[in-house]
Order: sequence, then C-alpha cells, then structure tokens
Amino acid sequence: MRTYPVLAAQPLPLRRVRQLAAKSLFGLAALVSLVTLLPLGFILWITVQTGGETASALIFRARVGELLVNTALLEALTLPPCIALAVALAWLTERSDVPGARLWSWLTVAPLAVPAFVQSYAWIGVAPGMHGLFAAVFVSVLAYLPFLYLPVAAQLRRLDPAMEDAAASLGLTPWRVFLRVVLPQLRIALCGGSLLIGLHLLAEYGLYAMIRFDTFTTAIVDQFQSSYNGPAANMLAGVLVVSCLGLLGLELLIRGDARYARVGSGAPRPASRRRLGRARWVAMLLPLALSGLALGVPAYALGRWLIAGGSGIWQASELASAFGETLLYAAGGALATTLAAIPMAWLSVRAPGRLQRVLEGCHYYVGALPGVVVALALVTITVRVALPLYQTVATVLLAYGLMFLPRALVGLRAGIAQVPVELERAAIALGRRPVGAILSVTMRLAAPGVAACMALVAMGVTTELTATLMLAPNGTRTLATEFWALTNELDYAAAAPYAALMIALSLPLTALLHAQSRRVAGQ
Repeated sequence: MRTYPVLAAQPLPLRRVRQLAAKSLFGLAALVSLVTLLPLGFILWITVQTGGETASALIFRARVGELLVNTALLEALTLPPCIALAVALAWLTERSDVPGARLWSWLTVAPLAVPAFVQSYAWIGVAPGMHGLFAAVFVSVLAYLPFLYLPVAAQLRRLDPAMEDAAASLGLTPWRVFLRVVLPQLRIALCGGSLLIGLHLLAEYGLYAMIRFDTFTTAIVDQFQSSYNGPAANMLAGVLVVSCLGLLGLELLIRGDARYARVGSGAPRPASRRRLGRARWVAMLLPLALSGLALGVPAYALGRWLIAGGSGIWQASELASAFGETLLYAAGGALATTLAAIPMAWLSVRAPGRLQRVLEGCHYYVGALPGVVVALALVTITVRVALPLYQTVATVLLAYGLMFLPRALVGLRAGIAQVPVELERAAIALGRRPVGAILSVTMRLAAPGVAACMALVAMGVTTELTATLMLAPNGTRTLATEFWALTNELDYAAAAPYAALMIALSLPLTALLHAQSRRVAGQ
C-alpha cells in the first residue's frame, strides 16, 4: 500500500494577512457608509422631485445667505476661543503646579453633564435679554469646550518630555519649546476636537432656539413645524451638508498623516510640572471663572426653579418612567454606535488613503445634519420600504447611530493612533488572526478611548430631542422630550426636575470619561 506525504498548510505571508484584514474592514466600513448615505439620498430624492428651477429658487435666496453668514460667524467666533482655552486649561492642569489641578481638570470636564439647551435655559433664567450672535458664541463655548479639552489633555499627558528637554538644551525658551515641539504634537487632538465642536454647532437646535439665534438647523425645524415645507427645509439641509464637507476638508488638510505613537528603547517618563511661583494663584482664576460660568449658573438657575416649584413638581412615576427609558436608549445607542465606528477608525489610522477618506467623510457628514432631517429620512424609508420598522426601537437606535457616529469615530481614532502598529503586527506574526489581533491588542490598549466614546455617545443620546420625538414608539417619554414639552409651555418650574435628572444621569458618564482619559497615562 502506497502512502503519500501529507503537506501541512503553510501560513499566509504576514503582508497578505494584513491585506485581507484591511479588505474585510473596508467592507464593514463601506456597509456602514452606505447606511450613513440614507439621509443624503433622501435629500437628493426630494431635490429631484422638487425640480431644478424650484430647488435653485429655494437655495439662492436672501434667507439662505443670511443663515450662511450666521453659521459661518458662529463657527469662526466659537472655535478659536475653544482651542485657546482648551490648550491653556490642559497645560495648567497637566503641566503646571496650579493648586488643585485634579479638581480643576474634573470641573473643566463636568459641563459635559449639562445639556447645551439646559445651559441656554439657565442663562435665560438669569439674564432674560440674552439673544443673538454673541450670546450664541458665549453659551456654545461654555457647553462645548470639554470636547476639546479632553483629547488635548489626554494627548498632552502622554507626550514624551525628552523631546522638550532636547529642544531646551539647544537654547529654545520655554515658550518656543511649547510652540515648536509640544503644540505640533497636539495637532490630531486639536483637529478631532475642533471638528467635533464644529459639527455640533452646525446641528444644534435647542440651544439656539432658546436664545433666538437663527442657524440652518433652527430654520429647518421651523419650516417643518410651521408648514411642513419639505422641499424648502431639505434644500437648507443640502447647504448644511456642503458646510459639513467644507469642515471635513479643512480638518483633513490640517491633520496630515504624521505619526504620533512612540516606539524605541525605554519608555517615556512623566513630564515634570512647571513651577509658576506666585503666578499660580492668578492662573487658578481661569478654571475658577469657567467653572463658575459653566456649572455655577446652571446650578443656581435649576435650584431657583426647583425651590419655586416646591414638592408638587416631583411626579415620581412620570420621572421614573422617563429616566428608565432614557437610560435604556443611552446604553443601546452607545453600544451600537461604537461597534459601527470601529472599522472606520482602524482604517483611518492604519490604512489611510483616498478611498478611506471618502468613507470617512460619509461617516462624518451625517453628524452635521439636524435630528429632524435624519428622522424624516428614516420615516420616509420605513414607511415606503420597511413598514414593520416604522416607530420601533431599532429605527430609533439607527437614528442615534447616524447622528453620533462622529463622536465615536473621533475618540476611537485618537485612541488607536496612540497604539503602536508594531504591536499589532507582532501579534499577527505570532499566529493571531487579524481580527483577533485588533481586538486583543489594539482595542485592548485603546480601551480607555472606547469607554470614552461610549460615554460621549450615551450623553448625546440622553439629551437628543427631535429624532426621538419623530421615531420613537407611541408613548415613549424621555427626559429630553418631557423637558422640551414643558419649556415650550413656559412651565420652567415643572421642567426643572427633568433637567436635574438629565444632569444626574450624565454626571457618572462624565466621571467615566474623565477617569478613562487619565488612565491612558496611568494616572
């Protein structure tokens, strides 16, 4: 009997394995991108149905020019102070001996627990005359500054001070060392945080509606609420998408493709804190003032309304029901959105290219759309194509995933960028499957970023309003929808408990976000 030798299966070359992994993740990212294009497809479909002549008349009119100027001014006046304040606060809390640095770090992040429309509700309560552009810029800075502070502080914590020491030894002054060595290494955090704030400014409704400042989003919602004018509102949404693409292009241009992970012998040591001397007491005034404005004023306004309303405004059964539904939606939306963003985040860092940038743009643009446009797109699609999904929890979670995908993507991208790719390659070379290497090595080391992303998304879901109103099953009551209904009736006292519970639900998420950002540096 003849025997034949059995040839053992030869393992695929490492390069081939990495290519297969990239193709698989490209497929998943492309699938998510197709889903994100649903709102854009809805807008284009409405445009085609409207006709070129009518669409042109709706776009090229004085009202659109006014809204475009308002939105551009809002972006231009809000982002620079956010960047300057975020960098200054991050340096004070992470690199200086300012008294109570950890406390100020937490208080700088804590405004994330206060929804943007609750900030405007509080400021209107103490200053009823607040309205217009500068009021919008002021409240926007207070509400959205933590989105920039968190990534900047986290990246500043992880920088290797050896590079700064080398620059100082060459004769550079501390200020020039910061400008030429430290600030360039903060570029990815500054770009990601600025993009996130910019998208929020484009899509925010409640904050600007309360202080009577017109943007594209407030105009779109007003169109639908007043006359259900679909074509006019969708033409405005189309201009909003173009504005978002402009932000994306600017962010890609500034971000570049530089490497930010450190690989080499030894390990980076913690940076020593710079002694400020007597100036540290003066420096403490900056975080103190911002904490008072972003936290003290809302606390005072809510406390005043709660006292004025008395015990009668605390309807236990109604509050408990709204709190429970909000918690379930926040957990489900955070998990679904983070899982959907992982393939694109990995490709953005590990396999940059033209196709990757196109897919990334699909992930980002939808974050600039107001919830009402996303909701109407899903309403139209479910009614016409998938009627059983109309007004179901699945559709609501899909809307949350579309709206908050940029939040998850920015955080995941920064976290993965901090993990050396050599560790991932070594795991594959030692026999791990590519997906297994990504999950067990890359995502494990990026776990603080993953937790932070989920917290960010959960906070967004907690305060989401328009999509929940339009897509949720009948009888759904969240804290945000109940708060908005009562403020529309000018019953500010009855709305205060719902605002207080939104803050109470967001505070643990904010604490998790802050703790995980510190854990990145082992602190």
